[in-house]
Amino acid sequence: MSAFESERPRRTRPGIIFLLLIIIMLLGGAVYLLPRFEREAPQIRLTPDSDVLGLAPMEIAVTDQGAGLKSVTATLSVGGSEHTLASEQYAQAVTEKKITVALSSKLTGVKEGPAVLRVSARDGSLWNFFQGNETVIQRNLTIDITPPSIELIADDRYVNFGGVGVIVYKPSADTATSGVRIGDHFFPGFQGQIRVHPDHFIALFAHPYNVPADAKAVLVATDKARNTREMPLVYELKNVKYKKSTIAISENFLQSKIAPLLNDVGARQGTPKDVFLRVNKALRKENEDKIAAITKKFTPSILWKGAFSQLSNSKVEANFADDRTYTYNNEPIDTAYHLGYDLSVTKHYPVEAANSGTVAFVGDLGIYGNTVILDHGLGLFTLYGHLSSIDVKVGDSIKQRQIIGKTGETGLAAGDHLHYGVYLHGVAVLPVEWWDQKWINDNIEPKLEGQSGEAIAESQQSKAPRKTARKRRR
Repeated sequence: MSAFESERPRRTRPGIIFLLLIIIMLLGGAVYLLPRFEREAPQIRLTPDSDVLGLAPMEIAVTDQGAGLKSVTATLSVGGSEHTLASEQYAQAVTEKKITVALSSKLTGVKEGPAVLRVSARDGSLWNFFQGNETVIQRNLTIDITPPSIELIADDRYVNFGGVGVIVYKPSADTATSGVRIGDHFFPGFQGQIRVHPDHFIALFAHPYNVPADAKAVLVATDKARNTREMPLVYELKNVKYKKSTIAISENFLQSKIAPLLNDVGARQGTPKDVFLRVNKALRKENEDKIAAITKKFTPSILWKGAFSQLSNSKVEANFADDRTYTYNNEPIDTAYHLGYDLSVTKHYPVEAANSGTVAFVGDLGIYGNTVILDHGLGLFTLYGHLSSIDVKVGDSIKQRQIIGKTGETGLAAGDHLHYGVYLHGVAVLPVEWWDQKWINDNIEPKLEGQSGEAIAESQQSKAPRKTARKRRR
């Protein structure tokens, strides 16, 4: 073998290593660069996504899960001029960006009429000759900055604290939503319920027991562009006195009634106070949230007629909005409001529907035990709790005084009775006024008949004066 032949393998080995290094570098570069050439374009979402634009803020939400966002721009073309609503550049790629555009400041001097909204978003990809992927949304829309109008037809001069008021009004044709707002609560209005005035709306609203007496109720109308008109409602608030009571919790009651309401065995562990708080706070809130969700899904027409019926032969044992303090071993451990009436007769007494309606809920409801909730229309509901048995199912049409079950002591009940509650759009309200035919005649029937506020006031003044409760001026 020659010297030349013996050296060939030694020269080949470095070449192979060099080639492998090049391949590894190329693969590494591909691993790094290929994702930079991703082709997924950004996503754009407008809120509200409408063909009408007003002065209310608009949110532009942009996402890009690939290379990340590089820029976002939004312009409005109107009357031959282009207005910049937003223009942002990002030195570091971001996967999500929300931009709130205050149109009230951006549209100064802009007149109502047709316009074009253009929103574009570009990512940091190297695709498209290093320009990146771009998404463009373009909308032909109308600028509308004039709020709707409202005409108040009939209102209430007096409203019970914790009770219900009723108004009739006529909003302009461009109104999209309307109703009464007080505190954090909104009570929508309904069209087509007023005799001879199909364009009029009626709204039942509460001045809730837990909203300050000086809170202002406001009639609100909003159009498609979210322009809003507000009209304060003026009424005298009757000072309903709600009771305060103290209830002692015994060891036996804790073991036999309270602990079994907790489905999680682990939740039953701890001190008696811990167990009670899990029921009275956590479970009660869970139950009230469920009631609110059920009673906000309303039928947009009246299903009831006349005054509601109290459970026959019953006695009121506990009142609405009682402020209860619970004690254990003579020490206060918690508080809660009692949101209804406790009505007692005899054990397993037949429970009658207070008025006609539709069954909205049937089942176990924690502290309320076996429960039925009836939908009476226009956001008005009645609740029947602690039942020993139930004779109806969801969707059934119910007549006034129809038997829906029997009283019992399920849930957080110390004895056999009916827990009766009235709810308006998720808010517990004073039940007693709905039992009063005179209150129905004075506050609801004239408005349904299409009478104006002036005509109702004159009619009431012509009647014999009656003793009224002490009033608080709003």
